[in-house]
This record gives sequence, C-alpha cells and structure tokens, in this order.
Amino acid sequence: MLAEDSFQSLGGKARAESLSAKEKTDIARKAAKARWSLPKAICGAPDRPLRIGNCEIPCYVLEDETRVLVQSGMIKALGMSHGGTYSKGGDRLAKFTHQGRLKPFMDSEILERTDDPLKFQLYNGSVAYGYDATLLAKICFAVLDAAKEPNLLQKQQTHIVKQAEILVRGFAIVGITALVDEATGYQEVRDRHALRKILERYITDEWAKWTRRFPTEFYRQLFRLKNVPFPPNEGTRKPSYVGHWTNDIVYSRLAPGILKKLKELVPRNPSGSRSRKFHQHLTEDIGVPELQQHISNLIFLMKGCKGWDEFKERLELASPKFGDTMRLPMPI
Repeated sequence: MLAEDSFQSLGGKARAESLSAKEKTDIARKAAKARWSLPKAICGAPDRPLRIGNCEIPCYVLEDETRVLVQSGMIKALGMSHGGTYSKGGDRLAKFTHQGRLKPFMDSEILERTDDPLKFQLYNGSVAYGYDATLLAKICFAVLDAAKEPNLLQKQQTHIVKQAEILVRGFAIVGITALVDEATGYQEVRDRHALRKILERYITDEWAKWTRRFPTEFYRQLFRLKNVPFPPNEGTRKPSYVGHWTNDIVYSRLAPGILKKLKELVPRNPSGSRSRKFHQHLTEDIGVPELQQHISNLIFLMKGCKGWDEFKERLELASPKFGDTMRLPMPI
C-alpha cells in the first residue's frame, strides 16, 4: 500500500467503483444543484482587493448586496497563519474568536459568524468562503478591548493586536472619505473623473497613420467560428457586420468607456461608414499595446473553440464587457 493511499481514500475509491452509472449521475447532479444554489458574486475580482494599510483582502459583493471579505484574506490581514494546529482557515478564525482569553470580548454575532462562514460562488464557477465585511472591524475592536486588560493576551498575540490597530485606523480614514463623498455628492463626480483618466490613458484626439493592427489570423478564426467563408485575399473589403463583431469582442472589453468615446471621435459619415479606424485613435504607450495583447488573447481563445457560442461563453468569463452585468458561468 502506498503511503498516500489512506484507508479513507481507498474506501472512497471502492465506493465509487461500486456505484452504478445512474447513481454516479445522481450524485453529480445533486452536487451541481448545490453549487448553483449558492449566492453568486456580482462585483469584485482577484486583482481588485480591499487595500488597508499593509493589507490586501480579496472582496466581493454578492447578488443580495452582501459585502464579503474572503476568508483567507481576513486571516492574513489579522496576522494569523494558516498552518499550525488548525489546518483549515475557517477553523483557524473560529478557534481564535472562541479561545478562553478572547471569548468574553466577542459578542454572539462574531462567534456565530466565524462558526459558519459564508459560502458563495465566483464568476468562474468555483466556490469561495468569506464573511460579512463588517465582521473584520468587530473582531478588531474586540481584540483591542482585550489588549487593554493587563497580562491578558499572550506574547505571540501581540502582532495581532498591532494588525487590528492598523486595520481600525484604515477603516476610519476610508470611512470618513466615503461619508464625505456621499454627503457632498462627489462619489458620482469621482466615478466620472476615474473614467476620464482611463480614457486619457487609452485614447488620443490625434490619430495615427493607418497601420495594420488586426492580423489575418484574427479574421480567419473569427469567420471560422461564425461559419462564414473567409475572404479570398487580404485586400477584400470585409462586410459591415464584421465591425459589429469586432466592437463586441474587442473594443467593448479593453477598458470602461473606450467604445463609446471612439464612436464619438470617429462618427459615421452620410454613407454610414467611418472615415478612420478606431485603433488609429489609441495611444501608442497604453492603448495600442493593450489592443495587441487583447487580440493575441482572443486568437488563442478562438483556436481552442469549435463554435461561436462556445467562444462567447469562455470570453465572457475571461474578459467580460465593461459596464455589463457579469454573465454566470454555464456548462459549455
């Protein structure tokens, strides 16, 4: 018997082999149903964490508007390790809040929530664990209250007290800024300023001389997925609907507001066509490199798909449109 083949795993394998095809299908169906019944994240991304002090905590907003901090990020923010006696993140945080020295400072809500973390579904279908975002602040306040008691906490918990203080200070700074923005109405102006800065980085009012930005392979794969005969040579003028496809999978996914701004800069003439290419208004330092990288990613993705529907499903997961509601991942 190999070392990694525990009695539990061998028992599981034996049980799986004894199941009929129908039983296996029923088990898989029940598992899928349980997964799809989970609350789903509608906002947030791994590369957009909540940054407070020296901490970065992955965060999401669920479809019921619950603000969630990912379990592992909360544990790390508090200065705890995942290893040691507690092998699971949820167990680690629950053990911490329930320990004898701290438990008197933890209210029932903290104890209940750390015992039962939220289970939710990310855009790619994977399952994550987290807690209501307000729980982190409550734990920090409880830790700081406990630290006021002489000789109550152990020396190895000193760094957790320091982390709690950093987080609380960060909450105060972020909180007052958000409150002022809401009271003055600046939160709407702030969003417009952010969009303007993005557009300035990607788009220029000047336009460059015509240069081929879309390789032939891009159109070859595009026509293949659409099941449309590819033009006989590169000089053939492409049908107008190709522009709609390109706007859909390219310009609407580069950055927020890009497609709308480009349409303003290059309006249609009386004949219905445009006098210049959209990419001629992209900045050479940001816009053009981002476009070329996106096109390369599209070609790679298209080559691995058999049809347009499969490609669009994967594209919505890999590079959703800016400003659109995230499509939920469905089996291809």
